[in-house]
Amino acid sequence: MHDFLERDLAYVIRLDEIVWGSILLALTLVIHGAGMFQTLRVNAALLDRTARSRPRHVSMGILILAAWLIILCSLIEVMLWAQFFVWKGAQPSVSSAFYNGLLNYTTLQAGYLPLRWRLLEGMLAMAGLLTFAWSTSVLFSLAQGLTDEALREHHERKKRKAERSAEARHATGPGEPPERPNN
Repeated sequence: MHDFLERDLAYVIRLDEIVWGSILLALTLVIHGAGMFQTLRVNAALLDRTARSRPRHVSMGILILAAWLIILCSLIEVMLWAQFFVWKGAQPSVSSAFYNGLLNYTTLQAGYLPLRWRLLEGMLAMAGLLTFAWSTSVLFSLAQGLTDEALREHHERKKRKAERSAEARHATGPGEPPERPNN
């Protein structure tokens, strides 16, 4: 019916593979949690500093910085896995381990680890999926907050303009031209 490779038939998941994968996955989530907390902290500090008058390009810059911090956090997580693969002899160098780890973390590739560590490819992809979803929610939350703030400011400006216009009409009697507001 199906032709399987001999190596696939011989593969058996080992307990140490599950334990190491669970430890690496937990460490990845701890690193990511700390990274997301720091990203939110930095973002909040920058938003507070620029709260009085923040041009749109500054808001966009703050959002881009948050994305860079998230990417840096993900690269640190991949480096953790890469170091493990080199330590256990599953990869010949840190460079190749990092490259292959990054491919699995982003779920673009599998099949680069020796058979002994095969399960970790899937666990690394799970770590990537979890952290990408988490990162996306943080980035979305930050972007939504900036968008809401921009809309609120726009509506407040519009409301103030309408109030000034109404006051100018009320201050002048019928037939008198309205005074121009001093801006």
